[in-house]
Amino acid sequence: MNVTGDQALVKKLNRSIVLDTIRLHAPLSRAQVSAHTGLNKATVSNLVSELMTDQLVRETGPGESSGGRKPLMLLFNRGAGYAIGLELSVSYVKGVLTDLEGHIVEERDAALEVTDVTSVLDTMRSMIHQLIQTAPSSPHGIVGIGVGVPGMVDAKGTVLFAPNLGWDNTELRQPLEQEFGLPVTVDNEANAGALGELHYGMAADDRQQPRHLVYISVGSGIGSGIIMDGKPYKGAWGYAGETGHMSIAWDGLQCSCGSQGCWELYASERAYDHTAYSLPSRSTGQLLELASQGNEAARRLYEEIGMYLGIGITNIVNSFNPELIIIGGHLSEARQWLEPSLQSKVAERTLPYHRRELNVRFSQLGSRSTVLGSAYSAISAYLGHVRVSV
Repeated sequence: MNVTGDQALVKKLNRSIVLDTIRLHAPLSRAQVSAHTGLNKATVSNLVSELMTDQLVRETGPGESSGGRKPLMLLFNRGAGYAIGLELSVSYVKGVLTDLEGHIVEERDAALEVTDVTSVLDTMRSMIHQLIQTAPSSPHGIVGIGVGVPGMVDAKGTVLFAPNLGWDNTELRQPLEQEFGLPVTVDNEANAGALGELHYGMAADDRQQPRHLVYISVGSGIGSGIIMDGKPYKGAWGYAGETGHMSIAWDGLQCSCGSQGCWELYASERAYDHTAYSLPSRSTGQLLELASQGNEAARRLYEEIGMYLGIGITNIVNSFNPELIIIGGHLSEARQWLEPSLQSKVAERTLPYHRRELNVRFSQLGSRSTVLGSAYSAISAYLGHVRVSV
């Protein structure tokens, strides 16, 4: 199949490349942008002029001279606009307002007593209104809203199946776009979390950004966001990553998805309802406090959850052979008690060549991976990031 592009597409692609280069490597001169991108100096100069007119790029003081006049350096204007990222869970909605580089300006969270669509949408609308009101003045204002949802989402922003919420074929993008008049992106919360880690988390801090990683979100359920060859992998129809519903016990506990022995029944907050340990609470916050105070039941519960996490991670490692596994979500705050048994199981059960270069880490972003990844999706869509696949 021949792939062609008209002049407008080529210009859009080059503009995206120039903007990304400045955003990632600033401060840069125009000549350095040209060297980084391989675009000629005249093209770079024209595109930089456009970006400066749009106030997405600005000039700063002169850089080092290589023999002639000192060049003016270019910076990405992260305050040119703001984005909203939301995470919808079974028990809460979390939201952030970020600048265009993902720095958090404002943060909100709200408990969910019920998860019917009307109530949840009301909570989300209220939170978005609050975050919009806190946004500083900027040339581009609020550029978009991103939402991460614990379920399967199609390209139109419809939640096809979210068993823990009890949702089936639920419109989410359309009512939010109608309410706020802003572009809305909706994705699975683990996919959003993977983007958050890739662009703002420890993966972004690595000298050579990992090309193959799996982000595992552990909270009221389990989901996985998969990055393959540096790009999100969503499968043939967009539903990859529902690892919480892989069976680790063929005749195990009954799951709300209709199957049995699903991983998340044993390795997420859902394990609280099935444990043999006598617990004074079913709240992660309270259980973490008890564990820190030396409560033996809480500590042993988290050690057991860590063991089951390790078993599921072993299956993912042996299947996908990633460079990096990142564990995030609300339950990752129990790292102190989860990690020893988790790492032990992974070391014991993964194939030798698969674990030779493997890193299994807990997220530096903690429970913010999904909201930041959701904000990134909104920012990316607005800035016109273009990728061409052949």
